[in-house]
Amino acid sequence: MFVITLIAKAGGLDPTLVESLRNAWGGQSAQWLAADEAAEFAVPAMPENLWGVWDDVQCMGVDLVCQPIEGRRKKMLLADMDSTMIQQECIDELADEAGVGAHVADITARAMNGELDFEAAIDERVGLLKGLDAAIIDHVLDTRITYMPGGKALVQTMKANGGYGALVSGGFTAFTAKVASELGFDENRANTLEIVDDQLSGHVVRPILGQQAKLDALGEITTRLGISKKDVLAVGDGMNDLLMLSNAGTGVALHGKPALQEKCEVRINHGDLTALLYIQGYAKTEFVT
Repeated sequence: MFVITLIAKAGGLDPTLVESLRNAWGGQSAQWLAADEAAEFAVPAMPENLWGVWDDVQCMGVDLVCQPIEGRRKKMLLADMDSTMIQQECIDELADEAGVGAHVADITARAMNGELDFEAAIDERVGLLKGLDAAIIDHVLDTRITYMPGGKALVQTMKANGGYGALVSGGFTAFTAKVASELGFDENRANTLEIVDDQLSGHVVRPILGQQAKLDALGEITTRLGISKKDVLAVGDGMNDLLMLSNAGTGVALHGKPALQEKCEVRINHGDLTALLYIQGYAKTEFVT
């Protein structure tokens, strides 16, 4: 059996659409996880026209996910940080303070879409930050970083149900430490900006945490916890997240770059991070905030 989940922004999911699809696909009775926001129904098989319908409902501001019912509620959350758990790319915000924001943002966008080598791109961008006062990191954290809606509910609800949270980022430890603490992650991994005489040196401490390191984290943490990779819900937005998404039990492209979306079967473009609770079958009344 499979389950179809439909998710929209609050008030944006039309019950008529849910009933129409349930009827067309021979689904069981629809269950509303949040009124006019999220609903699900079971179907005997994955619909043959799933992706055609997915395209149609995207135009209505609705996300559609089809997955096996068995095992969809996960024991671990493995999350990217930049443009996933927070709404910014931390390196772009640092670069903006250094007066090279537009140039660095362009490199970031190309790297996240898989057009550039990740390690070379991070070296180039960090090199442009050389000489910045290290205190700028706290300034950016305090004034420029905002959290993706639904993040705290996602982490806390999964943890309240026995889950584990790991934040694994190609960004920087100075940012992941605060974000992980604020949202309630159990651990965090990221790159380290080298600081010399209270200034950014323009270098990243080796080894650089990229796509392979995220996959390694998936294997290392699940082995330590005694769970399977199938027990993991992974989420990210860029091509450097692809390996961890494709090897986790459920890999979610959240507002993902086009190149990533093409390779992911679970795509959330309209909902926020609470969509990751809805696809696990949690009702809004079960959220821990």
